[in-house]
Amino acid sequence: MSDPLTLFEQERPRLRRLAYRMLGSVSEAEDAVQDAWLRWDRAGGAADNPQAWLVQAVTRLCLDRLKSARARRETYVGPWLPEPLIEEAGVDPVERAEDVSVAFLLALERLSPLERAVFLLHDVFDQDYAAIAVTLGKAEPAVRQLASRARAHVRDARPRFTVPQDRAVRLAAAFLNASAANDLAGLSALLAEDAVLISDGGGKRPAALRPMIGRDDVMLLLTGLWKRKGYPVPAGMRPATINGAAGVVMTMEDGVQTMAFEPDETGERIAAIYIMRNPEKLGHVSV
Repeated sequence: MSDPLTLFEQERPRLRRLAYRMLGSVSEAEDAVQDAWLRWDRAGGAADNPQAWLVQAVTRLCLDRLKSARARRETYVGPWLPEPLIEEAGVDPVERAEDVSVAFLLALERLSPLERAVFLLHDVFDQDYAAIAVTLGKAEPAVRQLASRARAHVRDARPRFTVPQDRAVRLAAAFLNASAANDLAGLSALLAEDAVLISDGGGKRPAALRPMIGRDDVMLLLTGLWKRKGYPVPAGMRPATINGAAGVVMTMEDGVQTMAFEPDETGERIAAIYIMRNPEKLGHVSV
C-alpha cells in the first residue's frame, strides 16, 4: 500500500483540475488542494477509498471558498474573468481545451456552487450520482435535479467544433501583427461579426469596464486606443496556450498581461479575445 504522501501526490493533478474549475483561480485551487493535504495528513491517509475521500475534501473546501468569493464578486470592478491557466505553446496540453475554455468557466460561474460541484463531478470527472450525493450530503434525487439544471445552463458554452491549433496560432499572430502596425482595417477583417472582447483589470489597472460585443463595438474600443496613443508595444512577449486557446503572455509598461484568442468555427476569424490585466490574478504568470 502506498504511503499517504505518495498516494496524495498521485491524485494531486486531478484534484488541482477539479479545484480550478470550481474556483476559476489557479492560486485558490492550489490553496484548496494544500488544505486537503493537511486534512489527509492529519487523518493518517486512512480511508477505504482514498480517491473518493480526497475528491470529497477538495469539493467541500471549494464550496466553502465560493461563499466568500460570491461576496467579493458583488463589488468587483468591471468584467470578471477566471485566472488564466497557462500551458506552454507547442506542448500537448494537460487540460482539455473544452473543459477550461473561458466561455465554459464563465458559464460555470453563473451556476450556484452546488450546481457547479454536481456538474463538474458528474459530467467532467465521471463520478456517479450516489458518490456525489455522499460528497455533498444530499439525497441522490436532489443531486440529479442539480445536474439537470446545471447542464441546461452550460450546454452551449463548450466549443462544438475544433479548430486546428496551428490555424488558431496563425490567427492570433495576425491580430498581434496588425496591432503592431496600427492596422485598423486589418484588425477589423480578423474579427467575426459577433466577436467579443473582455478585459479584466479588477479596478487595479486600466481595462474596459464592460464586455465589448460585436465587431463594431470591439473596433470602437480598439480605434479609441489607437487614436489616443497607438497600440502599446510590449517589452517582452511569448506565445502560450491560455485556457486551451492560442495566446500570448506580454510585459507592458504597467506589468504582465495575457491575451487569449478563440477562433470562430471556420478558423478564419476571431470569435473572442480575453485580456487579463488584474495583477492579483497574474502572480503565477511570468514572461
